[in-house]
Amino acid sequence: MQCVTEPSAPTAKQIPTMRSRHGDETVDEYAWLRDHEDPDTTAYLEAENAYCAVRTARLEPLQEEIFAEIKERTQETDLSVPAREGDWWYYTRTEEGKQYPVHCRRPAGEDRALDESAPEQVLLDGNVEAGDADYFRIGVFEISADASLLAYGVDRNGSEQYVVRFRRLTGDPATLPDEISGVYYGGAFSADGSTFFYTTLDAAMRPYRAFRHRLGTDQADDDLLREETDEKYFLYVHPTRSKEFIQMTASSSLTSEVAVLSAATPDGEFAPIEPRRQGVEYSIDHHRDVFYVLHNTAAPNFTLAVTPVSAPGRDQWRTVIEHRADTRLTGVDAFAGHLAMSLRTGGRTGVRIHPLSGDELGAGTDITFPDEIYTVHVDDNPDFDTTALRLDYSSFITPRTIFDYDVSTRTLELKKQTEVLGGVDLSAYETVREWATATDGTKVPLSVAYRKDTALDGTAPCLLYGYGSYEASMDPTFSIPRLSLLDRGVVYVTAHVRGGGEMGRAWYEDGKLLAKRNTFTDFVAAADHLAAAGYTSYDRVVARGGSAGGLLMGAVANLAPEKFAGILAHVPFVDALNTILDPSLPLTVIEWEEWGNPVDSVEVFGYMRSYAPYENVEAKGYPAIFATAGLNDPRVGYHEPAKWVARLRARKTDSRELLLKTEMGAGHGGKSGRYDAWQDEALYLAWALDTAGATGV
Repeated sequence: MQCVTEPSAPTAKQIPTMRSRHGDETVDEYAWLRDHEDPDTTAYLEAENAYCAVRTARLEPLQEEIFAEIKERTQETDLSVPAREGDWWYYTRTEEGKQYPVHCRRPAGEDRALDESAPEQVLLDGNVEAGDADYFRIGVFEISADASLLAYGVDRNGSEQYVVRFRRLTGDPATLPDEISGVYYGGAFSADGSTFFYTTLDAAMRPYRAFRHRLGTDQADDDLLREETDEKYFLYVHPTRSKEFIQMTASSSLTSEVAVLSAATPDGEFAPIEPRRQGVEYSIDHHRDVFYVLHNTAAPNFTLAVTPVSAPGRDQWRTVIEHRADTRLTGVDAFAGHLAMSLRTGGRTGVRIHPLSGDELGAGTDITFPDEIYTVHVDDNPDFDTTALRLDYSSFITPRTIFDYDVSTRTLELKKQTEVLGGVDLSAYETVREWATATDGTKVPLSVAYRKDTALDGTAPCLLYGYGSYEASMDPTFSIPRLSLLDRGVVYVTAHVRGGGEMGRAWYEDGKLLAKRNTFTDFVAAADHLAAAGYTSYDRVVARGGSAGGLLMGAVANLAPEKFAGILAHVPFVDALNTILDPSLPLTVIEWEEWGNPVDSVEVFGYMRSYAPYENVEAKGYPAIFATAGLNDPRVGYHEPAKWVARLRARKTDSRELLLKTEMGAGHGGKSGRYDAWQDEALYLAWALDTAGATGV
């Protein structure tokens, strides 16, 4: 290896002294490193990257070893399970050595089964479309009802703003001249394919305008259908499964409103199912002459109603599934002869099947699985008339498994389980559920995985993951990279802390707004429980989280630094108070329902000030920290981790490692190609193993 002189840590630019005031409180405004066109800023970030590269050079052999393990264990040339829609079977495939999937279809035979002898039609080859771009992601992928057109949207820098193009799939396949820029996720075709509906973003990266585009015309001539002026709301456009209706949904963190338009009358007007009412959330699915409405009116864990398409307002809603305090209803999927309810109970996901006779529901049947800890959800089911429900199932030790559940016989048919190559014996691993006790006595579920030959005597290293925001549930799923940790004696744990949705709506509400600190103390309680139960010891725990989970990382670094050997903080939301104080920044206003509004409330300001990671960096020892950022990140500005790292450098009193790695051509999700992503993941796992003192690496 070439000898490289190690540079000293980069010196941050002077942080501006602008202030905001609430009573006697002051706080630095969100004003440092805001303009990534500033050459000094770019130079600073590149200096941090150079420093990170030199400091992690010692890990290169381990990184390459882990990367090789990931690659060896992955079926690189693979095929998804085809799903039928109309007269076609759709699937994706990957090819060894190529970064992106290829989207394909084959025609159905006379019996509507997949005709494997029929020629494959490539709809979109991500590798061809990406070309030599460093970043490439598809965020819009819609097929017209008659299967003759594809709308696809591409992001080439990680900003999550998509350029939509159209491709004719029948006759003489060709890309049409139409081009729509600035598009957000999703979209919908009219029934005849003549019109496409989409949303665009404002300066704060909020989808706020919905448009109607007639194919063959210029984007400048598109009809503006709605402009959402309330900054708390996002606008989304998408079709129902039946493709008979186009939905326009306006939603905030607490409130939603759905309007529908018959796909057969694209020049018509959207009509609301029910006008918005603060605190009421609802979503719909279409079934012939009715809509099924999943809503939380006087029902925190949601209830299901049915209403006629001809008069769908709330006065017509008839409850068909009552509210239950122990079961959170999370989704509804209606088919010709049955209805599938997605739900959560006891911290686990589930699917319940109800037979349908007209619009009358029969008694529900839960689909059961033998594992103690698992994740199951309704997979892609585009066919309304099917009698089989496709399910996606996995656990920490069960690779992704696709089942078809026969509604009439109540049996599961295995369609495919992701193959793990390289001679891996999955029976060598164990997964269990543990419960930590929070400071207020609340029992916090933990999902734990380890090799059965790992000594559980307090000597094992541990990677402890957490998120805990937006009612998002971090359910246990399979990961090939994680095997590289387990095989080196690491205990892997997900802490299902409050602020997530694992235990129902109350679990979320107990970890947001003025109860947000529960998220952080729950995570520390998880580390305490794991140490007390002999799974690990404090000096061998590496914590990991990203985005809002990165806020969790920054908070626990301040709250209990002595209980973690290291912290991996990916695109961390660590400058939370300053961000939420500035309504001009991306996503701030909509976030007030999650964190509170510190602009108008002294109480909220003081509470956020008490836990915001950047404000609470102190002159004390910290764990080793590895932070990441994305220069084009529209969700968490790259300057948040940059500011945080700079303040840590200035104030912390220890000499433990402090690194910042910024992706200069990507956004919130990091690199887009699968091999590039594996290389990065191998680096992070190598760092975690080294920091936790794993042996035999």
